[in-house]
Amino acid sequence: MSWQAYVDSSLVGSGHIDKAAIVSAAGDSTWAATPGFTVSPSEISSIISILNESDKSNGPAATKAFAEGIHVAGERYVATRNEDRHVYGRQGRTGICIVKTKQAILVGHYGENAQAGNATQTVEALADYLIGLGY
Repeated sequence: MSWQAYVDSSLVGSGHIDKAAIVSAAGDSTWAATPGFTVSPSEISSIISILNESDKSNGPAATKAFAEGIHVAGERYVATRNEDRHVYGRQGRTGICIVKTKQAILVGHYGENAQAGNATQTVEALADYLIGLGY
């Protein structure tokens, strides 16, 4: 399956995610994305710093995320959760779920009518699947 097919079928096709992107864990490229949902290189760099930080609550990247928010596709989200391999954020009734695998970072956005739990479960399930494949 192509990376774009994962975005289109597994994430957006679930009905729980309305926009998504898959970027390399190194931050050097975007592998697939919903049209118009562009995560900039500086946003990817910031996300990688948050995900790679060992102190998920008091490290500098985590502290900055909780104080200033997480920026994705030009929008600011309030960081709500930062654990192990994922970081979640909200903006009003919408939100994002970002999950890191061995080689990729999955970014899923959910809209006003989606349940946050269903959206995060969708992104986490794809991450589990990709990790099982060695990604």
